[in-house]
Amino acid sequence: MIGPASVRAVQVTRFGGSDELHIVRLPLRPPAPGEIVVRHEWIGLNYTDVYQRSGVHPLSFAVPLRLGMEASGVVESTGDGVSHLRPGDRVAYACHPPGSYAEARTMPARDVCRLPDAIAFDTAAAMMLKGMTAHYLLKRCRPPDGLRAGDPVLFHAAAGGVGLIVCQWARHLGLELIATAGSDEKCALALAHGAAHAINYRREDFVARVREITGGEGVAAAYDAVGRDTWDGSVACLRRFGLAVSFGMASGPVPPLDIAALGRHAVYVTRQSLFNFMFSRKATQAMADDLFDVVASGAVRAQISRRFALDEIRAAHDALESRSSTGSMILSPR
Repeated sequence: MIGPASVRAVQVTRFGGSDELHIVRLPLRPPAPGEIVVRHEWIGLNYTDVYQRSGVHPLSFAVPLRLGMEASGVVESTGDGVSHLRPGDRVAYACHPPGSYAEARTMPARDVCRLPDAIAFDTAAAMMLKGMTAHYLLKRCRPPDGLRAGDPVLFHAAAGGVGLIVCQWARHLGLELIATAGSDEKCALALAHGAAHAINYRREDFVARVREITGGEGVAAAYDAVGRDTWDGSVACLRRFGLAVSFGMASGPVPPLDIAALGRHAVYVTRQSLFNFMFSRKATQAMADDLFDVVASGAVRAQISRRFALDEIRAAHDALESRSSTGSMILSPR
């Protein structure tokens, strides 16, 4: 084993606020069959980490809990049966189980992807979970008739890490993306990254504005990670046979659905997660390769807004939870 026998990591011993995040020193065990040891270069910060820390995530893990779903780094060692990675490989991942808030970790190898030399470690950490989320939303979560160039789609919180990637990728695909955000500055950022329209939902009725933009027809798809505050409006923005996708709940859980009302509107709804689509190593690598290709081409860029040290993890979570940030935030293990 290369390196120290223990590493600094973030651990939660009880669910709660950011004050429950503690820097601890934990053993770094050798890899078992099917596992690798990764020495991290940069670590991604995501709102799902807040869900897990606070215990509100419907699939919360038991405490004590290590946090973090995303990082980039270098493989230090591999266990028996690992054939797609070797020591020294540059890698990136966004996967279960949590534990990326650490200098290094031992973890399952299946969903760890080789990182092309053309993509920097900080870019990879900022985009893996968010970029593959953008991939499954735009390419897998489509209405029955699919999405074609020129179709209008609605995306909430468009100035966030996922949102800015979706704005660029949607433009690349020829979609007419209608962004919502909570300030004029965030709206301007979404427009600068490829949104065709931007709505400040604090000043405007986004449902009425979407209907105006689309000539009363509505959007082909609405992508909603905000949850309680926006969901009913998202459904109301759909055109006939449109699709509303719930993939987060930053403002709280979506209320119980009235199935009869959905029938009257003739629309579809779904609740999805990235990990539903990572059902095999081949599937995960294919998603990552598609992301790497669009980033290497320059069509999509990861917007890194803030960088924190591991010791600043509480401040980083406060920034995440305030929903005042834009783009992606990343964490240095050093």
